[in-house]
Amino acid sequence: GMWIVKPERLRGGRRAKSVVHLDSVLRAAHLIPAFGKEHVPANFSHTWSLDCFNAYYVNKYADHHMYEIVF
Repeated sequence: GMWIVKPERLRGGRRAKSVVHLDSVLRAAHLIPAFGKEHVPANFSHTWSLDCFNAYYVNKYADHHMYEIVF
């Protein structure tokens, strides 16, 4: 299966924000939103994805290299 990741929350429910140095990034991750039981509106923009969902699946099957890194 795929791992589920959730944004870190601060007191009061706000999402934590930080700057990640480029030297610490090994590879981009393919995140798939964990959809709830409600329908996504027809006018939903992909640019809202990180703000609108509470959890995401990490797709370790995106390509051969990602699969090798995860395992």
